[in-house]
Amino acid sequence: MPAANPANSAPLGTLVLLGGGDDDPLLARLATMLPSPEAGIEVLTTATQYHPDRTAAAYAQAWLQVGCANVRHLKVDETHPADAPATLARLRAATLVFISGGDQERLTDYLAGSRFLAILKEKYQTDPHFILAGTSAGAAALAEVMLVDGHGWRSLLGGRIEALPGLGLLPGVVLDQHFAERARYPRLLHAVLAQPHLLGLGLSEETGLIVRQGRIAEVFGDEVVFAVDAAHATHNNLPGLPTRAPISGHGLRLHLLVAGQTLDLLTRVVSA
Repeated sequence: MPAANPANSAPLGTLVLLGGGDDDPLLARLATMLPSPEAGIEVLTTATQYHPDRTAAAYAQAWLQVGCANVRHLKVDETHPADAPATLARLRAATLVFISGGDQERLTDYLAGSRFLAILKEKYQTDPHFILAGTSAGAAALAEVMLVDGHGWRSLLGGRIEALPGLGLLPGVVLDQHFAERARYPRLLHAVLAQPHLLGLGLSEETGLIVRQGRIAEVFGDEVVFAVDAAHATHNNLPGLPTRAPISGHGLRLHLLVAGQTLDLLTRVVSA
């Protein structure tokens, strides 16, 4: 049985957030975090609308190459209800749940308000061996807020991004993925100026964060994690800016973090 842990205390489980791209090298890091190679891994493909079986099979093969053979495909989609008894039983037994990429809105559409999500949050809160990992859209959806629209320089105009509630396992954060590769910096700036209480995190590809105790985020991988903080901006013309008017913000803080460096998500202090 998981150790008791009050809901308002620090989570005992671990979050791993991947920025997308080639995940295979990052799975090796995840494998080292499991209590044993036989630990149960469930690949959740809800975000993957097209060919989810093929995606799950590819991840199972990748896990096998790093010594993990106990991998199953956990289906939650149009024809597989999140709260089916067999699905919930497998979720309760899993040591690691890995959420594939695709469309993050599918995750909130099928999981929000479900018993599945309640159990997922309970396991993360109370089970010190439990790992919840997501790549690309599967990572973005775990935050309090996720970005689902906004492209290029137009994201620095009023009304030109769309941010929606995520699954809420990482409160106080808005997370974006494929960050450097897809030039998503403007839309993350817009998001944190629109909601300054949120810390903006941008994960480049082949790069990730390991979040322990719900707050200490350690960078791993080959590229850079961006952290944008507008909580103490000296000027901010959002919210209320007319649509298509340019956004202005002064005094934002920006951190560029690389492998081995950490960020406290509560105090927003970085450490090498």
